[in-house]
Amino acid sequence: MTDKNTIPSISDIRDDALAARLQGALDNKTKPLGALGRLESLALRIGLILGSETPVLEAPQMLVCAGDHGLAARGVSAFPSDVTWQMVENFLAGGAAVSVLARQHGLALTVVDCGVRRDFQARPGLVSRRIAAGTVDASAGPAMTAEQCAQAIANGREVVRALPGNALLLGEMGIGNSSAAAMLLARLAGLDIDACTGAGTGLDAAGLARKRTVLREVLALHASAAAPLDALAAFGGFELATLVGAVLQAAEERRVIVVDGFIASAAVLVAGALQPHVVQRCVAAHSSAEPGHALLLKHLGLEPLLNLDLRLGEGSGGALAWPLLESACRILREMASFEAAGVSRKDS
Repeated sequence: MTDKNTIPSISDIRDDALAARLQGALDNKTKPLGALGRLESLALRIGLILGSETPVLEAPQMLVCAGDHGLAARGVSAFPSDVTWQMVENFLAGGAAVSVLARQHGLALTVVDCGVRRDFQARPGLVSRRIAAGTVDASAGPAMTAEQCAQAIANGREVVRALPGNALLLGEMGIGNSSAAAMLLARLAGLDIDACTGAGTGLDAAGLARKRTVLREVLALHASAAAPLDALAAFGGFELATLVGAVLQAAEERRVIVVDGFIASAAVLVAGALQPHVVQRCVAAHSSAEPGHALLLKHLGLEPLLNLDLRLGEGSGGALAWPLLESACRILREMASFEAAGVSRKDS
């Protein structure tokens, strides 16, 4: 049982000797030097995360954390809060985008009820780690108590500890959670909230202006919430805090962490603010259409694999990028060297 007040210490996995061996192996494959471009840097990163010159991705887990946000009552989303529980049902029925993509790529899908305003019938693929029926409206007070925030982080760690494999793909669902992500980015990266805030699920221009006004008010209300955990508790939500715990646990176990869109990246932002070496274990799947996402990835120092103008969340971008990770590992393990294939190198 995880102590809910414990943040694990995440070690530095930098290994210059292993990095040199991995780079040497890549350089000696039957191709011009660097010809596989960023696939080579991806292979190098995965090799370092897993501590192997022949990395194998085993039993990849797609973890979708869901929770409702009290702030949604302020009209910061184009969709009503009921969509959160309806989409959880859709995930479990296999009809959501992430469900389809997880099936396609052989990703085990686990959905966690972190605090949805709905009671769900127990079934395979659903894990209940419910803190409360949604967070408090952050414009009236902290979205979570410090105790609730700590419990959600502990829940995330416990969920990941129970999952097999060495790769974790992050997904989420929660109407209003792009607002929480925008405020976390503004506060922890010192950016203006307008630059961090986008249309989310599809607000029009007037709706976006209203959303920015509300978020600016909430940031002012919680001006003293500067530390990572204080900011997380102030702005919510339960699914974000659970993902923070999941990231910390996966990092401690040295799993490859595949980061989806804006909200999943915000969880990594908080986890990285607590333990900076977390980011060494992360692969950014894509850069979304949400304007704050590119700013967040730049702050983390992560370069996204894809840019498809996605703005769905759920873990869909992570699932789409997954084959690139598998290809990168296969290049290291299976592509022949010049010597093994009897192929001549270029003339020097």
